[in-house]
Amino acid sequence: MDSVHYLPAMTVVDRFRRFSRTWTEIIGLLGSGLLQTDHSLTEARVLFELAQQERWERSDLRSRLDIDASFLTRVLGRLEDKGLVTSSQSPDDGRALIVELTAAGRGAFAELDRRSVEQVTDLVSPLTEEQKTSLVESMGVITHLLRPDDSSGEVVIRGIRPGDLGWVVSRHGAIYAQEYGWDISFEGLVAKIVADYQANFRPGRENAWIAELDGARAGCVFCVERDLATAQLRILIVEPWARGHGIGRRLVDECVSFARSAGYEKMMLWTNDVLVSARRIYEAVGFRLVEEEQHHSFGHDLVGQNWELDL
Repeated sequence: MDSVHYLPAMTVVDRFRRFSRTWTEIIGLLGSGLLQTDHSLTEARVLFELAQQERWERSDLRSRLDIDASFLTRVLGRLEDKGLVTSSQSPDDGRALIVELTAAGRGAFAELDRRSVEQVTDLVSPLTEEQKTSLVESMGVITHLLRPDDSSGEVVIRGIRPGDLGWVVSRHGAIYAQEYGWDISFEGLVAKIVADYQANFRPGRENAWIAELDGARAGCVFCVERDLATAQLRILIVEPWARGHGIGRRLVDECVSFARSAGYEKMMLWTNDVLVSARRIYEAVGFRLVEEEQHHSFGHDLVGQNWELDL
């Protein structure tokens, strides 16, 4: 019998390179001019950045674009030859050059911008709303995974939508397994919490929120009724790639604000001492540690903690 040879699975590098090639083809970066104009990709990017403000110091523009100074000089020279850009000495510093678009340059940018909008509109118009959501989420995650030090991005806190409850359970299971080695019993616990929330939901007394960063789901928190006087903050989580944007604090603030408006006198939460970042948020908001107890859960020896906040 002939032996069977299996091709090795594609590595992350292989898939990344394939995606890059595919995306390059999709948006037409291989042609002689971008968006059927006579501008190269680099020229178009320079025009875009110049259009974002009235004028630029060339050194600031180079830093923003992260390209070689001599290369930028050549690109700006070509744009000046086309009458799209002007350069002049800074009135504040004779060593600095000020770069700005001419009226023709702003017209060229407007045309590029219009064609880009039309191109993307045509690309996404066949997609369903669910597919568009997946596309936006994927782009947001890719951007923040590969630029973890970039603190920019739009954070939105919104209510629960269909599909979010399963995401909450799945991400808790995956993240806690990766970061703390917790076993699947933790995911089962979160699934029970989420199921109980949905089955016994008390309008006006309970709520849940999803945080989005640049359109991608990046975190969650739940507020449930512990008793008539006490609300409980549950299953706070922030995606590892989305940390550093203040999402955890915003979710906790939203939860506490809701509990106050719902008429609760106190809010409590249960956590474990290994969750250091979360505990710092609770302390900053005003929660105080009231009880600790050792326990063995999720495959580990842990120290559980009860925290309370007077509302």
